[in-house]
Amino acid sequence: MLRDVLVYLGVNDGNLEEGSFRCDANVSVMPRGSTTYGQRCELKNLNSFRFLKQAIEYEAARQVDVLESGGKVDQETRLWDVNKGITRSMRSKEDAHDYRYFPEPDLQPLIVSDALRDAQAASLPELPRAKRTRFMGQYGLPAYDARILTAERPLADFFEACAAHVPDAKKLSNWFLGELSRLLKDEGTPLSALRFTPAQLGELLAPADIIAEKGLAQVSDVGAVEAVVDDILAKNAGEVEKYKAGKKSVYGFFVGQVMKAMKGKGNPGLVNELLKKKLGD
Repeated sequence: MLRDVLVYLGVNDGNLEEGSFRCDANVSVMPRGSTTYGQRCELKNLNSFRFLKQAIEYEAARQVDVLESGGKVDQETRLWDVNKGITRSMRSKEDAHDYRYFPEPDLQPLIVSDALRDAQAASLPELPRAKRTRFMGQYGLPAYDARILTAERPLADFFEACAAHVPDAKKLSNWFLGELSRLLKDEGTPLSALRFTPAQLGELLAPADIIAEKGLAQVSDVGAVEAVVDDILAKNAGEVEKYKAGKKSVYGFFVGQVMKAMKGKGNPGLVNELLKKKLGD
């Protein structure tokens, strides 16, 4: 899309609503099977993609109605009336010679050499379509994710910076399209206002590394948990007798002692299973 290319090149901010970028659309229709193109009408100064879609759909339907009622579509320039949701005639469209175009004698021909053209082409940044294709290939992302992530160059650049710290690109994409998108929308702030770095986001999305580094992994080894259970029961023989005598409330004491001894890392399901087995339940 032309808008995306201009925004990526930094020559336009692409803000249609503020007049930074406007669009003219030429619409014509012809009967099915016809080989002669219909008369076109030009829609001027459309300033949003939503209005562009609405204006084209309305104008196409209007021209169909004119032809089907036996009328003739006039060549003209029309405006989109936002409030009424219709196109309105602005002026008849003259042919090129009616505009009285003539060469400007003070403007000399501009000759662009092949070398200059090639040098400028080589200096262009990676454009949206190529970036989308690369995101799909390099990161294994679906087309939808790649399209959203590359819609704006700053977002694409930030994603790649974060991807250097997050091996799972799809997981990262889900965060960008979900939590990050929601954050930016709710706060009404640009991407540049974020207070965390790509490395910090990587740490947030890579808990496995943190768990390993801090020794926080849950212990599910039967032998390891059973050894702690046996030790707790042996040290609290009196409480074991109370439990077996019918004081079931003591059970919570055993669970607490085992988890305390294992610093909270014991698998709760396994701890309960082994305790009940040892206590004869």
